[in-house]
Amino acid sequence: MEKIRLAAACMLLILPVLPVEAKDGIAALTVKPATGGGQEYSINIQVLLAMTALTFVPAAMIMMTSFMRIIIVLGILRHALGTAQTPTNQILLGLAFFMTLFIMAPVFSSVYDNALEPYTENRLSFNKALEQAEKPLRAFMLSQTRHNDLAMFSGMAGLAEDVELDKVPFRVIVPSFITSELKTAFQIGFIVFIPFLIIDLVVASVLMSMGMMMLSPMMISLPFKIMLFVMVDGWTLVMGTLANSFNA
Repeated sequence: MEKIRLAAACMLLILPVLPVEAKDGIAALTVKPATGGGQEYSINIQVLLAMTALTFVPAAMIMMTSFMRIIIVLGILRHALGTAQTPTNQILLGLAFFMTLFIMAPVFSSVYDNALEPYTENRLSFNKALEQAEKPLRAFMLSQTRHNDLAMFSGMAGLAEDVELDKVPFRVIVPSFITSELKTAFQIGFIVFIPFLIIDLVVASVLMSMGMMMLSPMMISLPFKIMLFVMVDGWTLVMGTLANSFNA
């Protein structure tokens, strides 16, 4: 049941940024009498627009949630360890996905409780449900967006400098959020990279002093980096830091 609620909330979560409008319902198939007898079938254009908009769901979910920051940091961590394709891309993507569900759970629950559930029970119209779904997503994105990034895109969009945050459109919030997330992810990645870089430098210096120039420092430093990462419980530290970074 919890998985169904999360999936339904995810679908309604991205609807505020999709260019699809509808009334209380959408007639998918229209049946009309044909001129020569029989029946004529036609698909509502709104259904075609909605199906086309679904192709943007993966991009919207990646760019408008915590997924982007997590996957970038995990990629930098793997590069710092020097373990090539271990963990594999599938493992990193799965880890980032479930971490995103954990971090975004309050937003998804708010969307489900205040928008999707009332809409399915006919207590809210479609447009009102979109407005309710927009609020928790907007609050999350603005809480992670730097003021200078938001000000830059607001200026490029021709908005006033003193515009209220509630009046800032999604077309401004989304690129501002993405830019801020990229900067934050690389800042965390830099901090994660430094200890492993020090180990590489120490090993390379020792090998040079011993005259072993033909031996790859990466091959020697790899087990030491893995041992250090395991001894300090690195996965717990990285995952905890990423989760707490969204509460700052």
